[in-house]
Amino acid sequence: MNATLLALGAIALWATLASLGVALARVPPFLLTGLALVIGSVPAWPLARRWRVPASTLLLGVYGLFGFHFLLFVALRHAPPIEANLVNYLWPLFIVVLAPAFLPGLALRPVHVGAALAGFVGAAMAITGGRGVTGGFAWGYVTALGSAIIWASYSLLTRRVTRFPTAAVGLFALVSGALALLCHAAFEPAVDLSVRDWALIAVTGLGPLGAAFYLWDAALKRGDPRSIGLLSYLTPLASTLLLVATTGRPLTVWVAGAAILIVGAAVAGVRAR
Repeated sequence: MNATLLALGAIALWATLASLGVALARVPPFLLTGLALVIGSVPAWPLARRWRVPASTLLLGVYGLFGFHFLLFVALRHAPPIEANLVNYLWPLFIVVLAPAFLPGLALRPVHVGAALAGFVGAAMAITGGRGVTGGFAWGYVTALGSAIIWASYSLLTRRVTRFPTAAVGLFALVSGALALLCHAAFEPAVDLSVRDWALIAVTGLGPLGAAFYLWDAALKRGDPRSIGLLSYLTPLASTLLLVATTGRPLTVWVAGAAILIVGAAVAGVRAR
């Protein structure tokens, strides 16, 4: 399948995460992440024979899936969530600008830099909705930046390690989910989950914290990471539009402006070679 379509599939699933998160607001974040990642690994269980990867590759997978979520949740606890989310969405920009450093043979052209900056401005508009960014320095911003760097570097490093089957992402998810559940046991209160909670957690696990990772890995193996990084800016836009649709919030001029910037940046990046 075309790398762009695979990436768009992952982005479409990630766009549902905010709406699912709102519906599961009462579930502690590490518990939600741990259960969802374990569930997300289940479709790859029949292919467990393909999980035989070098220890360094497994560490890279856990670094990406667990490290990203761990630092993001720390950031959301120690910094205003809108601002922390904005800092976290530097990861598509990092994928674009760091690609030549991680992957020899790829050149960084002005069109990539310009599109990446336009995409980030669009993401900022979608996330903040025209609201002012408040608050002074918070240590949570450091961890939000760390989570962005982790996801960008993980995405690029998967092209540097010995090629592994996409099914091995199930092993990454399983181990990362187990670590998240350990963090829940250590840092979060116990909660009773309803049937509805379990159903929504299953949807989260099979979608944005499951199938999305498999699609993302397959896209990175087949496509240009610079173009895929720019496409990623569609995630906050699509997520915002979905929240507008599910919560009845008005569609503002800020979201419309964000759409123009992000879609324009994505088209320019995909066409650039």
